[in-house]
Amino acid sequence: MKKITLTLLLFIGAQGAFSQTHLLPKFIRKMYFDKDTTKKSSFVILPVLSSAPETGLEVGGAGLYSFYTDTANRNTRVSNIFGYATITTNGQNRLSLSTSYWTPQNKYHFTAGISYINFPFDFYGIGNNTFKANKDRIGQKRLKVNLAAEKKVADNFYIGLVAGGYHYDFTDGQPNSVFYTDPRVQFRRGGTNIYIGPSLIFDSRNNNTYTTSGALITSSFEITKGLFGLNYNGGLFNIEYTQFFLLSKKLVLGIDIQDQTLTGSQSPFFMMPTLGNDEIMRGYYNGRYRDRNLTVGQTELRYRLSDRIGIVGFVGTGEVFNKSFSFSELKPNYGGGLRYFFDIEKGLSIRADYGIGQKVAGEARQSGFYVGLGQAF
Repeated sequence: MKKITLTLLLFIGAQGAFSQTHLLPKFIRKMYFDKDTTKKSSFVILPVLSSAPETGLEVGGAGLYSFYTDTANRNTRVSNIFGYATITTNGQNRLSLSTSYWTPQNKYHFTAGISYINFPFDFYGIGNNTFKANKDRIGQKRLKVNLAAEKKVADNFYIGLVAGGYHYDFTDGQPNSVFYTDPRVQFRRGGTNIYIGPSLIFDSRNNNTYTTSGALITSSFEITKGLFGLNYNGGLFNIEYTQFFLLSKKLVLGIDIQDQTLTGSQSPFFMMPTLGNDEIMRGYYNGRYRDRNLTVGQTELRYRLSDRIGIVGFVGTGEVFNKSFSFSELKPNYGGGLRYFFDIEKGLSIRADYGIGQKVAGEARQSGFYVGLGQAF
């Protein structure tokens, strides 16, 4: 797949380029170059352009609107609304709209999202040791809605509720592929689920957009019920620990560890935790490795070259497994990236990362390039 993502100004980060910003349109200067140290709202867009034989040309973009619900209190965290939309010349599309809303003094935190995907993906099988030769291109349609509400009950402690639902529909033109021949692949046609469950959060971060110190521990259990013929009863348990250490004025060390477990006697393949995305285990195709359990960890060193420019280096490891975790099965990843801070006061950035993963015998080393808004964690 050939992919090009336009980030406008990310790689124009040399300090000399800023002296010519007066030549740019006013709305571009406001989004990417204004040094606003107030608590005003801000908006940024990130155009996207890519191409692949299966999709044709894909065009679209992402937009992030950030704001404070209380401009008088310096401790109130940044809220945002994030939107993403692309369409391809082959008629596929991806749409999403989400928000993270912090009330004054962070007494409540609400998140919500709705997304629709009509986009193919590559399926390699189940387990921690799949092969590129088994890759099968699967047609996918997905509608997902998620909601969460958290209430502050003590310093740094929140309790809450998560809820939502999703519908998957899959099609495949290769009946002899691993998608059909592997008996571990359950509910191949997809289906509809709803879920609800409790959450518990510890959050002592000094900032929720560019954290330099503090910890975040989140845990939730999604009790899931299948609908309309999908005979599934189970759930998904998730726990994540993140910690940040300020090593010097410009140098921050971040640690992130996650564990996910699918519960219930059945295993819908589309509910299985997957290894690899733009936030953790960068360098692995999301979905190449999937199973009932996931354990991953990473550390990232972040250095702020200036108010506008930052660089990072990261290393990590992780695996998926059915029942038993094995240290010998852990997969490596490492890489680095650039950050451009378009909103210095809020700590908001555009990031570009290149991640490198495992080298499977007879295959090219796995790797991936990612561009997005905000930090990886």
